[in-house]
Amino acid sequence: MDWEIVVTVLSGLAIGVGVAGVVIPILPGSILIIAALLGWALTVQSAAGWVALGVGGVSALVGLLAGTVLTGRKLRQRRIPGRSITVGLILGVIGMFVIPVVGLVVGFVVGLVLSESARLRDFRAAVTSSGEALKAMGVGILVELVLACIAGSAWIIAVWMHFATR
Repeated sequence: MDWEIVVTVLSGLAIGVGVAGVVIPILPGSILIIAALLGWALTVQSAAGWVALGVGGVSALVGLLAGTVLTGRKLRQRRIPGRSITVGLILGVIGMFVIPVVGLVVGFVVGLVLSESARLRDFRAAVTSSGEALKAMGVGILVELVLACIAGSAWIIAVWMHFATR
């Protein structure tokens, strides 16, 4: 089997895992997409590979940064401390092992609400604050997901171009 085909298949799998990782925080996301694009471009050594790396890599990187910046800005505007997000993440990881499939989300939300309740000393305000934090994180994830899909699409087009002109 041709080495380029093997690397192409592995790159495709890595890009798929990377796109899923944008939504599922346990898996690597945009960084894996960039690494897969780089590995594929270095293997095929064609214009299509380098264009895919440029377009896809920039898209994935912009998505990663935009998601982080948008989420951070919104959390700062709402005055939600990083401690609450950290508690949510810790309980999310614990929840992942306690409740299969949905434990990560359930644990994160419970941890976020509990941390905000302790901070604000008002359950209703904590639920409102936690809802705002979840919205902010959702917007960041959505932006990163769209740009990760653009990166994946750039790679698919480049694969077609590379093997069609080979």
